Amino acid sequence: MNIHTNTDHYLHRKKIIAWIVMGVGMLLLVRLFILQIADPSYKVFARSNFLRHITDYPSRGLIYDRHGELLVYNEAHYDLMVIPGQVGDIDTLAFCKLLNIDVATFESRLLQARRHSRFRASVFERQISKTAFAAFQEKLFRFPGFFVQPRTLRKYSYPVATHTFGYVGEAGPNIINNDPYYRPGDYIGISGIERAYEKELRGQKGLRIRMVDVLNRDIGPFQDGRYDTLGVAGKNLYTTLDTRLQLYGEKLMQNKRGSIVAIEPSTGEILSLVSSPSFDPGLLVGRQRTRNYRALQNDTLKPLFNRALMAQYPPGSVFKLISFLIALEEGVISPTTSHGCAGIYHTRGISIRCRPHPSPVNAITGLQHSCNTYSSIIFQNTLNQPLFNNIQDAFTQWRDYVRSFGLGQYFGSDLSYELPGIVASADYYDRIYGPGGWRSQTILSLGIGQGELGVTPMQLANMTAAIANRGHYFTPHTVKAVGDPQNSNTQYALANNIPISREHFETIVYAMQRVVNDGTASFSRIPDIDMAGKTGTVQNPHGENHSVFVAFAPAENPQIAISVIVENAGHGSVWAAPIASLMIEKYLSGEVKRHWFEQRVLDASFLTAMP
Repeated sequence: MNIHTNTDHYLHRKKIIAWIVMGVGMLLLVRLFILQIADPSYKVFARSNFLRHITDYPSRGLIYDRHGELLVYNEAHYDLMVIPGQVGDIDTLAFCKLLNIDVATFESRLLQARRHSRFRASVFERQISKTAFAAFQEKLFRFPGFFVQPRTLRKYSYPVATHTFGYVGEAGPNIINNDPYYRPGDYIGISGIERAYEKELRGQKGLRIRMVDVLNRDIGPFQDGRYDTLGVAGKNLYTTLDTRLQLYGEKLMQNKRGSIVAIEPSTGEILSLVSSPSFDPGLLVGRQRTRNYRALQNDTLKPLFNRALMAQYPPGSVFKLISFLIALEEGVISPTTSHGCAGIYHTRGISIRCRPHPSPVNAITGLQHSCNTYSSIIFQNTLNQPLFNNIQDAFTQWRDYVRSFGLGQYFGSDLSYELPGIVASADYYDRIYGPGGWRSQTILSLGIGQGELGVTPMQLANMTAAIANRGHYFTPHTVKAVGDPQNSNTQYALANNIPISREHFETIVYAMQRVVNDGTASFSRIPDIDMAGKTGTVQNPHGENHSVFVAFAPAENPQIAISVIVENAGHGSVWAAPIASLMIEKYLSGEVKRHWFEQRVLDASFLTAMP
């Protein structure tokens, strides 16, 4: 009896132990399933302890000028990355001393990285220079969880053409959410050429998987690099810019507010684009970029504002070139049609004053002396032609002519953030005055380039190029070739034709030559260079008028067309014309011989005249 009892008790205990062992085994299996299948974070943590994923950022494409001179290149910098789950007990004070940060900054950045991910790398310190990295690298093994990601930053051969090049910055949340190529910490072109040609310049990222030991030291590629991919360098760009001309233009515009735009008429290639005041493009590169950008934003001179593409001015008297061409094409005038000028033009309570000059004038001398009376008369006569049923139809046709020169619309090329300007429509005036409440004299100021007109300096330069070509223009652009200098950019090779006869352009070109040789711009004649131009003085309700000049040269087979605007500088003949004259001489002759003339411009300053 006792024997059976002891045996049963032993079997019972054996069953209990077996159930306990099975239960523990089941618990271990469930826990293992959770660790390896249901919750991959532990797997990620384990792998991250010996594998490091390093993005292979490609070199951004280089940027050259039209003659092959290097303008924008790359310099090595380094981002310090952190994997928070690997950061152990480190000497925080020594770490902060190496990076020149305080402990509070260290803790704040580490907390931010943990919120991003405990097991994935994020940027702890951006854009460490080569010099600083050299001192930090040999001590990096003392700080597990930290490693270095090689990067490149932009460098500039000259501190010029800032608005044309644009700048590179970190991709924001909207870009990252809408484009799977970009990840937090990636850089992207923000403005200028860098933005317009971002996909060509950026290249293609690669990936390297490296193994590290317990001391955070690199011990080689994972599985002999089987899963590595190489980055593909970005394509080089060959721009249309002439570096010497750009440097000279920025020199001439020092202490002035305004712009210079120079175009090669036969191609639409932009030779120089100056917006002043400007700034050194290097200020928006590196660790001080944010601070520098904020300072530039707060600068009352607005150096970030690209006046060449975004400032919109009434064109003033340079618009008479278009107004005369329309009147010639419509048969309202011939080259010899004349009108007298008494120094002021009156019509139904409206008075427009004119500068003193010989009278009467015709289509040639009217431009030569910039006669407001002549311009007003032909503008009214153009809109009052009996062939039109009403003012709306007449004005709409007039407006179509104006827009055919590229005014009042986007060019749609590689010019980032360009504005379209303003050419008011008939509907606009109908809303203001009522469908029957306006007529030609209501909008008479348009005939002399004032009123509801707004043009950018780029549009003025393009208008001038169209006249230089005697009736067509090529879309202005800044890049000649992508990847290979022989791989010409044919995207803008198609001419935009203007519906005005060539013979009328020849008349206007001759008049523009007279403007320079013995008219309002005679002070700016260039010895041995036949320049055609037109002066303008733009009314400015906030201060001194703006000085405007457009020109091209040589008059036959022109190689350069240019617009110059100097804000708050008065008459176009006094300052804008001399600057254009010097730019043309520099480009066509290679040097400027009129040193006294040049020094006069260099010594001038109009920044104090700003409102």
